[in-house]
Amino acid sequence: MHLANRPLVTALCSAVALCAALTGCAPQAEEKAPDRAAGATASCAPGKLATQVSGKLTVGTDKPAYAPWFADDEPSNGKGFESAVAYAVAKELGYGRDAVVWQHVPFNSAFAPGAKKFDFDINQVSVSEERKKAVAFSSGYYDVRQAVVALKSSKAAKAKSVADLKDVKLGAQVGTTSLDFIENLVNPAEKPAVYQRNDFAKSALKTGQVDAIVVDLPTAFYITGAEVPEAEVVGQFADSPGEPEQFGLVLDKESALTSCVSGAVDALRKDGTLAALEKEWLSDAVDAPVLK
Repeated sequence: MHLANRPLVTALCSAVALCAALTGCAPQAEEKAPDRAAGATASCAPGKLATQVSGKLTVGTDKPAYAPWFADDEPSNGKGFESAVAYAVAKELGYGRDAVVWQHVPFNSAFAPGAKKFDFDINQVSVSEERKKAVAFSSGYYDVRQAVVALKSSKAAKAKSVADLKDVKLGAQVGTTSLDFIENLVNPAEKPAVYQRNDFAKSALKTGQVDAIVVDLPTAFYITGAEVPEAEVVGQFADSPGEPEQFGLVLDKESALTSCVSGAVDALRKDGTLAALEKEWLSDAVDAPVLK
């Protein structure tokens, strides 16, 4: 009986083989489309990103890690706005706190050209077209205002406008938008002092080497409230024309994670997490007169 059916089986097999030979490309093309779509989704699958270290998320920031962005110079404790944001982003991406590894990355190195050893860096780095030539950025996680801090006894403390700052000695950290505001907006008569770190700028302010320094607004309030009580926030600069200045997470220029990280930041903004963290950690950085 099996022998009698062999010609029929052989004929069916031949027909299937012939059909596959004639139409083989069409079924394969139809099957690949879902695979590509699934692959795009899988690239952001929780905890499954193509990170520097498999199963871990490496986050860079500078040292010292300043308040109110971090607390006690310890990024891993989850305290301070940026530490909390980093862990919230990690959670959104599917990585628990024990899967986050912190790495020391000097401020200027974060957005300098070249391959990165972190998955993303968080360190009050403003998004700019110039920096985008060397690195990639996530969506903005904080809208920034720059502010002027001066000793209460300084002539800079009396400034009511940008024009009032033209004849005072100003300082800022190298590579920052704070320095850009001094050079491009204030355009002071005297060349600004440039410091490698904000610590050095604060020391220069204390000792009277500069009349005032420019930093972001939350940092300005922290300096005057906790570090240099003899100083005050003179005022904040108005938003520059065009897009508002924002801090963004820094990624390698070719990072495959950029869209995933941006998606996480967008989700945290949409569900109110970023606003809640800002209120918790930066609530003191509010009213300051605008220098026009």
